[in-house]
Amino acid sequence: MSEPAVLAGPERARPDAPASPGRPPGRPPRRGRVPLRTRLRRDWQLLAMVAPGFGILLVFSYLPIAGNVIAFQDYNPYLGDNPWQAFAHSDWIGFGQFQLLFSDPAFWDAFRNTLAITAFQLVFFFPLPIVLAIALHNLLSSRLRGLIQTIVYLPHFFSWVLVVTFFVAMLGGAGLLAQTMRDAGMQPWNVMTNPDTFIVLVTVEAVWKDVGWGTIVFLAALSTIDQNLYEAAAADGAGRWRRLWHITLPGLRPVIVLLLILRLGDALSVGFEQFLLQRDAVGRQAAEVLDTFVYHFSIATGNYGYGAAAGLFKAVIGLVLILAANRVAHMLGERGIYSKS
Repeated sequence: MSEPAVLAGPERARPDAPASPGRPPGRPPRRGRVPLRTRLRRDWQLLAMVAPGFGILLVFSYLPIAGNVIAFQDYNPYLGDNPWQAFAHSDWIGFGQFQLLFSDPAFWDAFRNTLAITAFQLVFFFPLPIVLAIALHNLLSSRLRGLIQTIVYLPHFFSWVLVVTFFVAMLGGAGLLAQTMRDAGMQPWNVMTNPDTFIVLVTVEAVWKDVGWGTIVFLAALSTIDQNLYEAAAADGAGRWRRLWHITLPGLRPVIVLLLILRLGDALSVGFEQFLLQRDAVGRQAAEVLDTFVYHFSIATGNYGYGAAAGLFKAVIGLVLILAANRVAHMLGERGIYSKS
């Protein structure tokens, strides 16, 4: 009886065949990398499509990073014929701008206001798009869902000037609410000029403007959850709240963690126009945030190095918050915004 044939070739190696040099036994050979020129010819359409966005990102986000050097200078833009000569001729003062910044009570007032508004909006604003997205996702009528989405998306496209004007017309001293209360013999509420409730006012304005727009990401995440999970849970007797707790929220958790990390990185950027427009009405002590502080104490006065120091401080704090929040996400088993391979 003849012996069985043994397959030969690159797909079937002998068990006792020695491994090739530089490669552990049993590991398949690495595929050769495609040359850069070949990849450029193959993907030039995609690269051309990405090029404008990359150019905008480079010009408006990365190149301005070089301007942070003026935070360590007594920068004077009139020392040369162009910005490069001004950089070269301005005196280096090290951390002098930061010493002035940290000894300025107005800076710490703006810093405290910014943190307070961020914390308040994280509690009372951040969850609302999640709740609204879940409510819209559970609507059976697609026409009704589309109508509600159109209504709640629309304010996002309004400028802050229009939003503040609308609230003044509704809640201001001569607005609709105050006039109605006067007609009823009641004392009108001081809403738009009360510094004690300003943090609530700006949060309500932000909710009215952006809560609908914030649902887009969560609606996309909800659409990826397997509907068979809901059907199986309903067949096992799970009610609506149990399905929400054990299926919907776990499905949204990676997106919630990601957006929360990004929001913490933006903790010291609560807005500019919204607070600039209402600063005079409630006073600097209540409405001054870091962005308006930089405008009033740096750009308006020509002290650009001082403003650069404040901006650099804000960027460093944001980076630390992102790294810390991402580390906590990894400890809790979430992916975060990046993970080590």
